[in-house]
Amino acid sequence: MEPRQSWAALAAGGVAGVCVDLILFPLDTVKTRLQSPQGFWKAGGFRGIYAGVPSTAIGSFPNAAAFFITYENVKSALPHGSASYLTPVTHMVAASFGEVVACLIRVPSEVVKQRAQVSPSASTFRILSHTLYHEGIQGLYRGYKSTVLREIPFSLVQFPLWEALKDLWSWKQGHVVDSWQSAVCGAFAGGFAAAVTTPLDVAKTRIMLAKAGSATASGNVLAALGGIWRTQGLSGLFAGVVPRMAAISLGGFIFLGTYEKTRELLL
Repeated sequence: MEPRQSWAALAAGGVAGVCVDLILFPLDTVKTRLQSPQGFWKAGGFRGIYAGVPSTAIGSFPNAAAFFITYENVKSALPHGSASYLTPVTHMVAASFGEVVACLIRVPSEVVKQRAQVSPSASTFRILSHTLYHEGIQGLYRGYKSTVLREIPFSLVQFPLWEALKDLWSWKQGHVVDSWQSAVCGAFAGGFAAAVTTPLDVAKTRIMLAKAGSATASGNVLAALGGIWRTQGLSGLFAGVVPRMAAISLGGFIFLGTYEKTRELLL
């Protein structure tokens, strides 16, 4: 991959990440509060809907930039054969690598953001200081494994589906899709991926919000899923699925559409 293409992927990914995270922050807050152990209203209800936004504003650009520069470089480095059945595998592998790298930036931002979302009276800086004082750096990375285990399946569904929908639309109309068409494909792919990975998202949220030293805080995803199933059943595993699908469908439209358009302008 040429340096110019790498820089374009980095910048376009960063711009796309900031746009989608800030626009859809209220929906994300509602989703987090629906998934929190204390319940929606005790977690803040509709009050302080932008609680935790500084953490997101700081983390969005480097997080999305890291994902896309990794995704594009791995995709271009993998063998490009004529066999069409290998194409989704290429996208899956590239997306998985992208998520592992991006989560190194995303998880600390997500931990602070989610704690602020369920404690709207506390400032982002106070939550960051409290976490570092009581749990150290590892406290900011609590839920790293559960986040990666959520993001990789999500990307394994979203990105091959996004690329396949773009290819299908391009074939139907006889030319490469425009950025708005790529955005529509991103919305469908994101919404579907969001629905099927919601239980993993609920487990990740519970792990990040659990009290330090508790069994859930240990980060065991299967144990967290089992606990939710025993206490709340299927409805607990899919808590927040509607705002999550709405946010990620709209987010897929904005994120992937903005990425394609910005990258197109930079190249």
